[in-house]
Amino acid sequence: MRRPGATAVVATAVLLLATACSSDGGRTPSGRGTASASGPTGAASGSPSPTGPPAKGSVKVAGTVTEGLKSPWGAVALPDGDVLVSSRDEATITRVDGESGKQTQIGSVPGVAANGEGGLLGIAVSPDFAADRQVYAYFTTDSDNRIARLRYDEQRPAGQQLGAPDTILRDIPKGVVHNGGRIAFGPDKMLYAGTGEVGQTGLSQDPASLGGKILRMTPDGRPAPDNPRPDSLVYSLGHRNVQGLAWDADKRLWASEFGQSTWDELNLIRPGENYGWPDVEGKGGKDGFVDPVAQWKTDEASPSGIAYAEGSIWMAGLRGERLWRIPLAGGEPSAAPQSFLKSEYGRLRTVVATSGPQVLLITSETDGRGSPESGDDRILRLEVK
Repeated sequence: MRRPGATAVVATAVLLLATACSSDGGRTPSGRGTASASGPTGAASGSPSPTGPPAKGSVKVAGTVTEGLKSPWGAVALPDGDVLVSSRDEATITRVDGESGKQTQIGSVPGVAANGEGGLLGIAVSPDFAADRQVYAYFTTDSDNRIARLRYDEQRPAGQQLGAPDTILRDIPKGVVHNGGRIAFGPDKMLYAGTGEVGQTGLSQDPASLGGKILRMTPDGRPAPDNPRPDSLVYSLGHRNVQGLAWDADKRLWASEFGQSTWDELNLIRPGENYGWPDVEGKGGKDGFVDPVAQWKTDEASPSGIAYAEGSIWMAGLRGERLWRIPLAGGEPSAAPQSFLKSEYGRLRTVVATSGPQVLLITSETDGRGSPESGDDRILRLEVK
């Protein structure tokens, strides 16, 4: 559920949640699918204007890698330039050839229960993937959210190339909404996971709960030894629904997060810090809580995946249907955020950094919120600066 307070009266709680979610799916069909980048549309609402001249960036759509994906959610680039993409609702992982765009389903993840915002969500590959061939997946089951690793054997037949899941972490709270789901290996070779509070706001401030947190663990799911508490997976707390994780050139961790009804956030994550939910939404200036580095009105963002490239964080917007650029100078924006591609490709789910000035952008029209047309969803190759 993107925003509480939907007024539709329905027979069941699940239908109520689905109706509330639909408020996030307004579409502007004109111009959809064009291969041009729109210009910047201004600063994020409510963010202070940085000092100095604005740093103008640009986005060029260099081409479409592939199209016709089904409910794409997570994605990770392989060393050879191909991309693995997870399908939230189909519970499958597809390999997309980075040159031809050919799609090959490599396998499915058993035990996935796709419902509402749950399903097969984020994926990652081991830092030692060339040797161990391990693919990591964050997914919803009938009882919880969990993280498992599966061995990818390309010698097996297509569709059967993933081994049995080895669950490394279970009992992350689950719900119809706010399941989090983004996972990524950091520069320290530890696995990070963004979780949600599944609509139970008290979980975010409960240090004993895995909900509403950023978790940090070893590749086999144990608490990283230098976590704020060595016996705990919790790296930061006070989150509502973390959707994007990325590291900049100086190995600082950034995270995008859904707000409730006023402010969406981009946060600079520091170990052990509290990011305020549910006591604070956006920049509250309240003692004991860390304010976001940037914030957006919820209809401008509904942020999902993020990536770092060319000195900026690039953030996909779902309800906002645009790509945001946040130029950085150290741990602060160097200029006001800019937006690109507004309403041209619909809801935007995931950004993947590749090499140099190129990133991949994955759209999200077939997730039950958008209005899919023929060919949706797609991977776009962007040249950014």
